[in-house]
Amino acid sequence: MRVLVVGSGGREHALIWKLSQSPEVSQIFCAPGNGGIETIAEIVDIGAEDVEALAEFVDIGAEDVEALAEFAESRDIDLTVVGPEAALAKGIVDLFEKRGLRIFGPTKAAARLESSKAFAKNIMKKHHIPTAQFSVFDDPQAARAYVRQLGVPIVIKADGLCGGKGTIVAHTLSEALGAIDLLMEDRIFKQAGERVIIEERLVGEEVSVIVVTDGVTALPLLAAQDHKRLLDQDRGPNTGGMGAYAPAPCMSAELAPLVMEQVILPTIHAMANEGWPLKGVLYAGLMLTSDGPKVLEYNVRFGDPELQAILPLMKSDLVPILDDATEGRLSNVSCEWRAGSCACVVLAAGGYPGDYAIGKEIQGTERLADQKDAFLFHAGTKRDRGRLVSWGGRVLNVVGVGADLEAALKRAYNAISEIHFDGMIYRKDIGFRALKGPVAKA
Repeated sequence: MRVLVVGSGGREHALIWKLSQSPEVSQIFCAPGNGGIETIAEIVDIGAEDVEALAEFVDIGAEDVEALAEFAESRDIDLTVVGPEAALAKGIVDLFEKRGLRIFGPTKAAARLESSKAFAKNIMKKHHIPTAQFSVFDDPQAARAYVRQLGVPIVIKADGLCGGKGTIVAHTLSEALGAIDLLMEDRIFKQAGERVIIEERLVGEEVSVIVVTDGVTALPLLAAQDHKRLLDQDRGPNTGGMGAYAPAPCMSAELAPLVMEQVILPTIHAMANEGWPLKGVLYAGLMLTSDGPKVLEYNVRFGDPELQAILPLMKSDLVPILDDATEGRLSNVSCEWRAGSCACVVLAAGGYPGDYAIGKEIQGTERLADQKDAFLFHAGTKRDRGRLVSWGGRVLNVVGVGADLEAALKRAYNAISEIHFDGMIYRKDIGFRALKGPVAKA
């Protein structure tokens, strides 16, 4: 099987790392890839003597859906797996399916669960899926009046895609009004802020529940916890994610079936009933409140960095799972998991999620090549004249696996001590909710 993975982040590196272990895969292409994906063939043994390179780096942007379809057609790609949300929102699945190309992911209509928060909230309201009370506004003046009426704390969300940074929790009236100005007047996220959702602030513990679905049934992956805020103790601005761990202890054996019954399956069935069947991934970001689990947001692709903390614990072959979901035959599929825990810590560029410098030489990654239960998934990296350099805001994902979460985190943080680039920042307290304190030294 020849596979194309679309994307350039740590999620896509982790996907390729896992897909490469399948005996069904002969070659993997990636567009546009990164500095780590380029060399993954050097560390994966697939036992195929006639394969010169397992992964090939393709210089096509992840949102250039026409060029990607042309490439898939010309190279006889058997399955395309889409990582980032922007390509899904642009309709890459619709285009591939129109051309008779097999692709794992939702159509443009189904992808609105992520690309429009207003669409998602209205689906939840109509089909009685638990979520925060909300109102939708496209007029800044009306939004300000609503905030003054409702009071704070309150949550203001841009309707469209913002790379995980479009949610602002306002604790004062001035913060709430300022958030409306930033999103709707200053347009810091461009068209994504033309419309905003204003909702009550939920209190509890957050958890990410990710399932693979064929549009009817769902195969759950391990529950994970992301760390959105830039700084320790969940301070600072929202980011695309500064770290994650799995499995999340808060997703108990009693709670898991409740989430499937009240959130996951009702969402899948709602989309099918509305005429937009959802195939691919359903990611539900939940708040575990005193009134039960409530949906904060939906994504329709694998979480980043959650997936980097999930795949190292997956014993099953991922390829048949994606294949069966694409073909609508997921009902009899199961997944086997490795015991223990996995933790991912993101190394970011100084200034992220605002302005940051690129082109900083990264040192020490070669020291991790032979480490057991420590992995390095590249995100914003590039190879420049033989050097590995930073090429994005989130640069590297350092992952550790252990018998428990504390052991997994220690492996990850020990590996981080080998790596350096100018301006490198990272959180020292990934997993603090479960461990009640930091693992890394400040």
